[in-house]
Amino acid sequence: MTVPSGSGGRARRGGRIEGSGLSPRAYLRAAKDIAKLTWQATPGTIVLQLTGAVVTAVLPILTTWFAALTTTELAAAFAGVAGAGEQAIWYVLITAGLGLVLTGWRSLEQYVQRLSRYTLEAKVSDIMYERFLSLDFWRYDDKETIDVYDRAQRFSQFYAQAFQTLSRMASQVITLITSTIALVLVGWWLALILVAAIIPGIWIQFRLSRAQVRHWNSTVELRRQKTTIERAMFQPEHIAELRLYGIVRHLLDLRQQLRDLDERQRIEFERRYIPLRLLADFIELVAEVGSLIWIVLQIIAHQQPVGQFLYVQQLVSRALGAMNSFVTEISALDEQLANLADYQRFMDYPTRQGGTRRLAGPPTVIEVEHVSFHYPNSERPVLEDVTMRIERGRRVAIVGENGAGKSTLIKLISGLYRPTAGRILLDGVDLQEIATESWHEQLAVLQQDYLAYTFASAQDNVRFGDVDRPFSQQDFDQALRDAEAREILDGLPKGPHTYVHPWMAHEDGTRGVDLSGGQWQRIALARNFYRNAPIVILDEPTSAIDALAEARIFNHLFADHDRTLIIISHRLTTVQRADAIVMLQRGRIVETGTAAELLARRGAFHTMFESQL
Repeated sequence: MTVPSGSGGRARRGGRIEGSGLSPRAYLRAAKDIAKLTWQATPGTIVLQLTGAVVTAVLPILTTWFAALTTTELAAAFAGVAGAGEQAIWYVLITAGLGLVLTGWRSLEQYVQRLSRYTLEAKVSDIMYERFLSLDFWRYDDKETIDVYDRAQRFSQFYAQAFQTLSRMASQVITLITSTIALVLVGWWLALILVAAIIPGIWIQFRLSRAQVRHWNSTVELRRQKTTIERAMFQPEHIAELRLYGIVRHLLDLRQQLRDLDERQRIEFERRYIPLRLLADFIELVAEVGSLIWIVLQIIAHQQPVGQFLYVQQLVSRALGAMNSFVTEISALDEQLANLADYQRFMDYPTRQGGTRRLAGPPTVIEVEHVSFHYPNSERPVLEDVTMRIERGRRVAIVGENGAGKSTLIKLISGLYRPTAGRILLDGVDLQEIATESWHEQLAVLQQDYLAYTFASAQDNVRFGDVDRPFSQQDFDQALRDAEAREILDGLPKGPHTYVHPWMAHEDGTRGVDLSGGQWQRIALARNFYRNAPIVILDEPTSAIDALAEARIFNHLFADHDRTLIIISHRLTTVQRADAIVMLQRGRIVETGTAAELLARRGAFHTMFESQL
């Protein structure tokens, strides 16, 4: 699906997007972009909204016209003019018919608007999620990207609302224009006064909304802090530490401070603009009263039709009402469109593009060739000139102190990051030339920060290891045995089908369960085993599992000589069984060999594991 291309009314300054509001030209481009996406998602919505804007604006003017004619004919009938009464009745019937049409239209429009709004919101939400989950992996560590995403997500949530706001504004503009033209028929200067009276209100609201937008963009981090605090306080697993450390009150106070810094300042903007708004309202009132006094004098002095009073009063009232509604919509739309540039910028971020070559099967050899790496927006090297070779079926352990670069090396081998220098080769082919999904099909990766799918059952948490094939009960049972997780699932209230979070409940009222860290780690291992991939990468996979259970789990792993194992571990009993060990220090390989060879050297490896000998 095509998405809007970049545009905007803001510029980058010092890594922050400063909101100064959109120019009239930018408003038109924004409206065009929103209409374009809406047309692609729900074409009928555009037709309906345009038709509705015209009908909603024109029918009330026609109703006012015939109501004024009715008043004139009633006055004529009272004066004894023949046929005036019958004519008044016809005008009443026409007025009632127009009102019925308008009521019916609004009823239909309300239903279709709700349907189209749901369709558009769902479409934009899907686009945002798909785009976010397909970005280059480094962007998830990039603060600027996340800031842009936060603002883009806020706009995406109001995309459908923004389109409907534009539709209402279009209807209000048509009402204002038709009312002004209709007033010209009575007196051109009435129309001129009306236009002059509404300009101050529009200008004031523009100023206020721009100030609010600038404030919003300058407080992104405040809201992120507040949201993070709220999320932390509402996680049951966090409550124990929060209470034991006595920081509940501190976090509540900090949340209130952040909220006040954000929201009170916006309210203060409103207070400062009250005198200007009162002035604009006074100008409108003078214009309205002046118009009515003039038409009364015209009726008295020049015997103008009595219906002229109702006609002018209604037109002026509708024009000012449309203007006030327009100003209100501007306030909402200006804040919504202020983040449109961020939405467009986010949608313009390139997605992760791998190569085109597909793997026919697991590679015979994986080579890391003089690889160096530093994270984007940082010049500090995480890995420097790393070279290693992993042959199919071998067990390789990567060890080192925390921060040595072990997990980063795994992310490079997995294809999540690209080396800053050097290459990673699969059977001599650069990993960047291989289709990313083709490589990932060969991998089963379990990292320290494994996912716990708390919305799903225990069985689903295992099955999610491979959702591209039908569920296999045989593979599921084998995965539980290999991960030492069979007993855990059998002991749950509903067995494998039990929800694994206490806030989830089954239809019969059975509550979900809260698992320990070791139980979760075994389920994550089972998910890894269920994937049945030829290359298994384990990053501290058993840190929360007791030593005896860990030994049994690795017995299952090492018994399968068809799999290639890449293991990160701080347990000597685990790494001793590897065919080769790579020792990292500060991003460089300082030692390689078997456990026996490295211990005999009494170097960095011996020093690291000395306490476990």
